[in-house]
Amino acid sequence: MIPYLFLFAYLLVLFASLWKLFQKAGKPAWAGFVPGYNLLVWLKITGKPWWWIFLFLVPGVNLLMFIIMNVNISIVLGERDFKEHVLMTFLPWWKVPQTVFATKNAYVGPIPPEKRQRGRLGQWGDAILFAVIVATVFRTFTFEAFTIPTPSMEKSLLVGDYLFVSKLSYGPRMPMTPLTFPFTHHTLPVVNKPSFVTWFSQPYRRLPGFGEPQRGDAVVFNFPEGDTVVTNFQNQSYYQLVRQYGRANVHNPRFSAPNVVDGQVRSTPMGGILVRPLDKRENYIKRCVAVAGDTVQVIDGVVHVNGQPEAFPEHAQYGYETSWKVQVNRSNLDRVEKMLKETYDIGLGDISEGKSGNGSLNVALTAEQVKKLEGNTLLGPLTRLVNPAGYAPSYATLPYFPNHPDYAWSEDNFGPLYIPKAGATVALDLKNLPLYQRAIDLYEGNDLEVRDGVILINGQAATSYTFKQNYYWLMGDNRHRSQDSRFWGFVPHDHVVGKAVLVWFTKDPYTGIRWKRLFTVVR
Repeated sequence: MIPYLFLFAYLLVLFASLWKLFQKAGKPAWAGFVPGYNLLVWLKITGKPWWWIFLFLVPGVNLLMFIIMNVNISIVLGERDFKEHVLMTFLPWWKVPQTVFATKNAYVGPIPPEKRQRGRLGQWGDAILFAVIVATVFRTFTFEAFTIPTPSMEKSLLVGDYLFVSKLSYGPRMPMTPLTFPFTHHTLPVVNKPSFVTWFSQPYRRLPGFGEPQRGDAVVFNFPEGDTVVTNFQNQSYYQLVRQYGRANVHNPRFSAPNVVDGQVRSTPMGGILVRPLDKRENYIKRCVAVAGDTVQVIDGVVHVNGQPEAFPEHAQYGYETSWKVQVNRSNLDRVEKMLKETYDIGLGDISEGKSGNGSLNVALTAEQVKKLEGNTLLGPLTRLVNPAGYAPSYATLPYFPNHPDYAWSEDNFGPLYIPKAGATVALDLKNLPLYQRAIDLYEGNDLEVRDGVILINGQAATSYTFKQNYYWLMGDNRHRSQDSRFWGFVPHDHVVGKAVLVWFTKDPYTGIRWKRLFTVVR
C-alpha cells in the first residue's frame, strides 16, 4: 500500500506541475490536465519522439520512462548539472514543482544534437538503456525465448531446443511484478537471490490475443503448484515433497532428501522455503489435451476427451520395459551409447531402471523407434508400460491428482474428470470437493473450508460453485516421464504464458547442433 501512496503522490505532483511547464514552453496550460495528450506535449517540448508514449503503457518500463522524463524537465528548464538530475530521479515529489515553478527557470529547450557532449561511457549507457527498454517491451507483448530443460515433451520438443513463444496467440499478460531485474525470471544469477520485489505489484490483466489454447497446442505456462518452492528442489512440487517427507522435514533446511543432479542421486539439504507470485513461478511447457468444458479420461495410457480417444502426437513417447541383451560395462559403454544414439536416436538419459527391478530397463520410445528396434542386438523384447489404477511409485505418496485417497488413479488410468469453464457451475459435495478445492480456494481467491461436514465458501454454506475463469488439462508427450496435470491438476487461464511456435536453435547434448531442426515450426 505504501508504494502506491508514493506513486499516487508523485503523479498528483507531476500533473499539478505540467501546466506550468507547458506555459513556459509556449504551450496551452490546459493541455497539462488532459490525460494522454499531456504526455504527447511533454514529449514534444523535451524533444522526444511521439511513439515513446507507448512505452508509458508497459508496467515497469513506464516507471523508468517517468524517471527519464523527470530528468528532461531539468534539461529543458536549464538545470543541467548531474546533481539536479539525481534529485529529479530520487526526489521528484519535491524537485519537479521546485524546478517548474521557480521564476528563474525559463524554458530553454532540449540540448541540440550538435552540442551534446557525451563520453563513451554515456553513449554506451544510453544504448544499453534503450536496448533494455525495447527488448523488455518486445518480450512482454510479442515473443519471448525459452529453452527446453527436461525430456517431458520428447520427441516432439527436445532437450536443448530453444523456442520462440508467442504471447500474441492467447494475449500478452501485463506484468504482475513489474519491478524486476531485466532479462531474469525469478532468480539473480551468481548471487542466487530473487530478481524481483513484491512490495509493488499489479493485478492480473491480459490484453486481447488471437485466440484461446486449443487441443494440440504446445503451451508455456507458470507451474500452478509453484506458488511455494523448496530452495534446493525448485523444479519439484513443494506439496508432493510435503506428502512424501512430511511438513516438518520439508521446512527443516538441514533435512536432506535424494536429489538427481547431473544424472547422479545425491543427498541434498532442503534449504528453506520460497513463496513466489504467479508470474514468477517456474515456466513449464506441455501439450494441451483438453480445454475448459471438456471431460478428460486416460484409459490404459490413451487419452479420451468427451468419450472419444485422442490421436497420439506423432513424435510422442511411451515407456517400455526391456532389458539388455549384452553386458554393459565401462569397457563397452561408449560403443553402446554411440550405437543407441546413431542408430535408434536413444540417449542413455532415455533409459532408467525398470519398474520390475532384476536388471530390467525403462526406455522412453516413439512408435517409430519401436519399429526400428525389432530384431536389434542391444535390447530385448519391449513391453509398453500400462500402470493400473491404484498404482503409485514406491517412493511417492498420493502422487496423482487430486492427491486424495478416495481417487486411486494412475498416469495411465485416470479420471473421468470435468475441466472447469468460466461461468459453468458444478455441484459440490464432500466426495468431489478434492477435485476442485485448489481451484476454488487458491486460483480463484476464495476462503474455502469444511466445518462439521458443511462446505463453506467465504463463510457461506455452498452446494455448488460457478467458476470465474477457464482451465486446461496439459500433459507431456513423453507420457511416462512428465510431471503434468495428472500429478498436480488444472492449469488456470491466468497462468498461461503463450504458445510455442518456432525452434530457432537446438543443440543435442551428445552430437551438437541439430541443423535440420533449426527454424522449424512447433507442432
